[in-house]
Amino acid sequence: MSDEPQPQQPAPGKRNRTGWRRIVPTWRMTLGAFLAGALLLTGGFFLGYHLVHIPSANALALKQANVYLYTDGSVIARDGEVNRENVGLGRISQDAQHAVLAAEDRDFYTESAVDPQAMLRAAWNTATGKGKQSGSTITQQYVKNYYLQQEQTVTRKVKEFFIAIKLDREQSKEKILEGYLNTSYFGRNAYGIQAAAQAYYGMDAQDLDAGRAAYLAALVNAPSQYDVIAHPENRPAAESRWNYVLDGMVEQGWLSETKRAGLKFPPPKESTNSTGMSGQRGYLVQIMKDHLIRNKIVSEEELDAGGYRITTTLQKDKQNAFVDAVNDKLVDRLDQKERKVDTYVRAGGAAVEPKTGKVRAMYNGIDYVKQYTPNATRRDYQVGSIFKPFVFAAAVANGSRTQDGLPITPNTVYDGTNKRPVQGWSGGLYDPANEDDRSYGDITVREATDKSVNAVYAQMAVDVGSDKVQQTAVGLGIPSTTPELTPSPSIALGVATASALDMAEAYATLANHGVHSDSTMIEKITKNERETVPLPERKNRRAVSREAADTTTAVLRGVVQNGTATAALGAGRPAAGKTGTAEEDKAAWFAGYTPELATVVAVMGQNPDTAVQEKLYGAMGLSRVNGGGVPAEIWAQFTREALEGEPVSDFDLELQPDAERTAPPTADTGSRPPTTTPGDDTPTTPGPDENAPRNPGPDDSTGRGRTEGGTNEGAGGDTTTGGTDGDTSTGGTTDGTNGDTTGDTDSGGTGSSDGENPGTGGRGGLTGFIPRARGE
Repeated sequence: MSDEPQPQQPAPGKRNRTGWRRIVPTWRMTLGAFLAGALLLTGGFFLGYHLVHIPSANALALKQANVYLYTDGSVIARDGEVNRENVGLGRISQDAQHAVLAAEDRDFYTESAVDPQAMLRAAWNTATGKGKQSGSTITQQYVKNYYLQQEQTVTRKVKEFFIAIKLDREQSKEKILEGYLNTSYFGRNAYGIQAAAQAYYGMDAQDLDAGRAAYLAALVNAPSQYDVIAHPENRPAAESRWNYVLDGMVEQGWLSETKRAGLKFPPPKESTNSTGMSGQRGYLVQIMKDHLIRNKIVSEEELDAGGYRITTTLQKDKQNAFVDAVNDKLVDRLDQKERKVDTYVRAGGAAVEPKTGKVRAMYNGIDYVKQYTPNATRRDYQVGSIFKPFVFAAAVANGSRTQDGLPITPNTVYDGTNKRPVQGWSGGLYDPANEDDRSYGDITVREATDKSVNAVYAQMAVDVGSDKVQQTAVGLGIPSTTPELTPSPSIALGVATASALDMAEAYATLANHGVHSDSTMIEKITKNERETVPLPERKNRRAVSREAADTTTAVLRGVVQNGTATAALGAGRPAAGKTGTAEEDKAAWFAGYTPELATVVAVMGQNPDTAVQEKLYGAMGLSRVNGGGVPAEIWAQFTREALEGEPVSDFDLELQPDAERTAPPTADTGSRPPTTTPGDDTPTTPGPDENAPRNPGPDDSTGRGRTEGGTNEGAGGDTTTGGTDGDTSTGGTTDGTNGDTTGDTDSGGTGSSDGENPGTGGRGGLTGFIPRARGE
């Protein structure tokens, strides 16, 4: 045989592949590759499914705003880095749910968690230049929003795929849709459909109709582009998308063709986003946050995390009425270009419901973004003579007596001589001056309250015991930590620096017949809509006897009817109140109440650059700003508007025995003629700075005259007064050593130039004046 290799013969039935056929895989090769690929994909799927776990929510998804509400449910403000308020599916209208499904995933309820065909189609369209498309189902989009980040990477898409499948097995479709609606971004810093409904239409998600819901659904696709207010040039595109959504709702049977045909494009409002802190909103949010943290209702860390829905006790109509009153009676009268002092003017106030202790309204400043300090709660201005009623209430509550040992009643006669040294005080000389150094001689407590006579009330504080006055004030609602709330005769003249809210709470206790209701600003709090946050138990307690509170009310009614607060008659309701002015006219106050509402108003002076307290001489073109002027006018307008439509009720008073009995006329010892007439706003030159409340100095009273307190005795109303020995100042001059001795600038009658003069003649001075019985 030959040694040459012999050609191999093909096996029977087998042909060699030649030419182009050699590069085409055989069916065996194709089948093998398919099986290998399927095995690889299956293995990869099971490996990925077991390796990829559902993670915790990302930080952004958990962040929410805290929503602050009026009692009627309308929004005050949203506070937080992320404007989101999670709501349950039950608080999202059916139209809103269907609109989003029509826009994003019409087969949501019937399809699986992922749609490979849609993903492939989206990838092809993106690759061929037809625009980027996600191809994601709502479940996948929710996974991206809630669990993952927004980066466009293969790794994120793979995780999204597997998490969506797992999530679809563990959660219901309704729960996934709820999560999606709460995490989607709608533009205008609104995360979630509730925030979006407020941002674009000023309503809650549960109130969205088909037209508005379709517009919000359209926004999800391109939030910034489809905002037709920010980009009016894009309105045609936005309307096209809106129509697409509505057509989809009709196609799915979620909207009738008839209703669809009647819909018109609903343009959003320009400014419905209530998350801003301008105006009163920022003040109210700050005060509420401080209240929650201080009372350990919610911690600062919890508030920062967000998700709280806080219903306050504030009533929207009363809040608006407060702002209107301040604007009308104060802000509109300022001319900051012409008068530098007008740049110092600040205002604050608070209104409390006596029977419940609920804070119904507050005024804090012209704008939180311009003036950050809340004027309703600041404790750095002396309250002046609005503190005096606490002295009288303490006297009645404690059955106090004068230095002569006789009961203190509205008809007790005191010596109202200017700069009269108080008697019975062991802490040293204290001889406060009256307003304008005016002397009144013998004067009843009722009249001394009408005229706000410092000499009388400083002596009364000693007769009662300044420590008891302090205790009574705290019982009524003044915090024990209030600066300068110290037991000394000067406590009567309001050297303490309580806030307007503190004073409103205390006056509300008087209005409530001496029963103090723990004040509150919060009606209800929920967390993430599901959890109700417990609030501290609120209790009522008796602060002073009903007799003490009601007799004080009767006396304060006289201040409104005959005294320094006649401007408060403008409320058109039975009212009681007291005026006050701080040291050097740096603040003017009016505190008043009706049976329904106790309100305190303060006008303060503060340098806008240095924050130093400033005198208000000349503000608004007036010589002085007193409690009976602008503050009482604000109070009257606010009270009238706040209680509009409510029945007018009178005070139901149970008075101290003999409180209705009146004293006969006493002589007017005032030494100065009148300088203004009622309602005269003609500026007058302010006198020297003699309004500083002064704590008693060292004991230098040896050799000084002593004046005993007196009382009105006898059924016939005969008056007996204590004797006067030694030298007592009655003139209008100021002693050089002690000339800075009063914390009050309120007076009535003739000889007053303070703007609180109730009039001249029979009602203005003591001559011919016969006090009327109060409490009738």
